[in-house]
Amino acid sequence: MKVVASYRSILLAAVAASAAPAFAQPVDLLPPERKIEQQPLEADFDAIVTQANTPQDGTPVVRQIEPQVQHWSLANAVALVAVAEKIGSEGLDPADYRLDELRAAVATGEGEALNAAASRTFAWLVEDMRDGRTPMDSRKQWFVMDPDADRYPTAGLMTRAVQTGDIAGTLQSVAPVHPDYARLKAELATTPAGAKRKLIRANMDRWRWLARDLGSQYLMTNVPEYQLRLTVNDKIVRTYKTIVGKPGRTATPQLAESVEGVIFNPTWTVPQSIVKGEGLGARVLGNPGWARANGYVGTRSENGFVTVVQQPGPGNSLGLMKLDMPNQHAIFLHDTPSRGLFNQPNRALSHGCVRTERASELAITLSILQAGLSPEQGAETIKSGKYTRVGFVKPIPVYITYFTMGSDIEGTLRTFNDIYGRDAPVLASLDAPRVADRPRLSGEEVIEILDDPRV
Repeated sequence: MKVVASYRSILLAAVAASAAPAFAQPVDLLPPERKIEQQPLEADFDAIVTQANTPQDGTPVVRQIEPQVQHWSLANAVALVAVAEKIGSEGLDPADYRLDELRAAVATGEGEALNAAASRTFAWLVEDMRDGRTPMDSRKQWFVMDPDADRYPTAGLMTRAVQTGDIAGTLQSVAPVHPDYARLKAELATTPAGAKRKLIRANMDRWRWLARDLGSQYLMTNVPEYQLRLTVNDKIVRTYKTIVGKPGRTATPQLAESVEGVIFNPTWTVPQSIVKGEGLGARVLGNPGWARANGYVGTRSENGFVTVVQQPGPGNSLGLMKLDMPNQHAIFLHDTPSRGLFNQPNRALSHGCVRTERASELAITLSILQAGLSPEQGAETIKSGKYTRVGFVKPIPVYITYFTMGSDIEGTLRTFNDIYGRDAPVLASLDAPRVADRPRLSGEEVIEILDDPRV
């Protein structure tokens, strides 16, 4: 694993609480030349839409978007046919895009038939390259809202393509830019038909489900790999083993959320399924000595409702830190006192949340980068034993993903066990006819994970 040199000293200092200089404010340590350059699609789109004057009352500006069916010259349509015929290199199937109808329209020359056929083929190619071909009902426990359809709208891309004549370049401008997508694409080019080729296609499509621009600094955990990456400009800075949800109802869902801060020495509010269902509330209230020894504080309200909170301490079930990442699933990344479990090869053991190896190091590092703490301040905060929330000036994205083929933390392309059985519906959808007019949000039940970090 390659570690960015400027981060190595920071990470070591964070762990050892050495006398490294403190940052006066959150900093972006990437040199300017290594930042991801954003494609100028928004500028192009702004140039091809008309914008109403902003009313004096401050109501939102309304953009008049170009229609989905546009005029296609014969040359542009011929170029579109050529691009669609080679779309298999992106893990897509040319048969999905009605090429026979497009070729027939090309043969008849310019006109309404060509405009309709070419506009439809182009729009479908954009949707699949930008958003993924897999329909939402085949993306099991997938709750990521991909913003790319709003960032790179189909109508604007189509106008750009027909005005510039660069059909291939316009379509490529919405393809994933993450190095793993390129790695899978290269592997696809050398892989014949068969199970491996299908798996490559499925995992290429998973990259299209995510935002094209993941951010300059982010956390990404690949659930089947049991690994978390701290990533800068798509370069791995640090990796951490993880423990993820058990298969079944407590399987870890796939999310894209924001970490708003770090909570050092967290408390754990015990779910009622444990307080009442397992009798913990009665034991805490009935045996104060045992409760104190295990850090539990129990209260009974006037209506008899019992609440149990485990206080900060070495035995706290959340360990010494958790990441503050509010979401409707109640999923977060946290420490654990049962650190020996990280040595097990199969680490699908939790009730849904993601337990993180060397969590104190991760917490201090993020506090340095996103909140301006010094390594000494981070170490002192942990040692204090007091509940402390360190808020970030700028939230950092976190992606909880599910790739069964990709580059591991050593840079080797490999497969990972499909621990939740989420490959089958994706593979089936790629073999089935293309679904048009797909919803952007999952219709699956949102399962709120009431995590029991004790097990």
